[in-house]
Amino acid sequence: MHWLLSGPLSVEKLTVKIENLPASTIGTRIVQLSDLHYDGLRLSSEMLEQAIITSNEAEPDLVVLTGDYITDDPAPIYKLVKKLKHLQSRVGIYAVLGNHDICYRNAKKEVTAALTSIDIKVLWNEIAYPLGKKLPLVGLADYWSKEFHPASVMNQLDDATPRIVLSHNPDTAQILKKWRVDLQLSGHTHGGQIVLPDIGPLVVYYKKLIRNVPKEIRRFIPFLRSDYIKVLRHWEWAQGYHRVGKNQLYVNRGLGTYLPGRLFCPPEVTVITLE
Repeated sequence: MHWLLSGPLSVEKLTVKIENLPASTIGTRIVQLSDLHYDGLRLSSEMLEQAIITSNEAEPDLVVLTGDYITDDPAPIYKLVKKLKHLQSRVGIYAVLGNHDICYRNAKKEVTAALTSIDIKVLWNEIAYPLGKKLPLVGLADYWSKEFHPASVMNQLDDATPRIVLSHNPDTAQILKKWRVDLQLSGHTHGGQIVLPDIGPLVVYYKKLIRNVPKEIRRFIPFLRSDYIKVLRHWEWAQGYHRVGKNQLYVNRGLGTYLPGRLFCPPEVTVITLE
């Protein structure tokens, strides 16, 4: 994807407060990357390399990847991991899969194996402890998979224990309100890609827009096709920080870009500090 269509890389920095955060993890720095769609069309090698350099310069304690490494054919994952192996992190790199990583024949198996080959830990309804037993990291199966069963994972944790949850699709935040989620990290939305200043993602106004655009034109504009609205139910969570009940959600805008491109919605590397 040419930089004119994606815009320059943006680094979003935020501090997240977590109740009863273990003293040993205060100041922990987490870098999040999401929605790479590394298929030769939607993310340039230059943008990817810049994102990796930016991540390393942040000197993260933990790097998390929140899905959609490919778009359809899983073959590009092997070229992608040659780039991702240069990511640096004090306690490791952890990942969950997105809907594009599981929707095509053998994709889940190939993507998981490729990431694992460079010591990226792929969590699929699993709990890991890179930051210690007092701050577990939960990685959920993709929302659109048949294996999205958060209760089987979340019920393993004591409610008094703070935790970070990786879940590709931010719609899961509505379901996860049943449990304590101190910080949910998601992607999937690309931030809406086309955003109106002071108004928000254009897709939020989809129903009003579609009535005024002829059908023969809609099919050529991804954001006006009938299937686009199905990408997310809660488009109000398309990007950035949100409170969902008592839980905290952050949605990364992703690195990959679909046509017709991004407007006021640059690709993102997120640097999060815990306090």
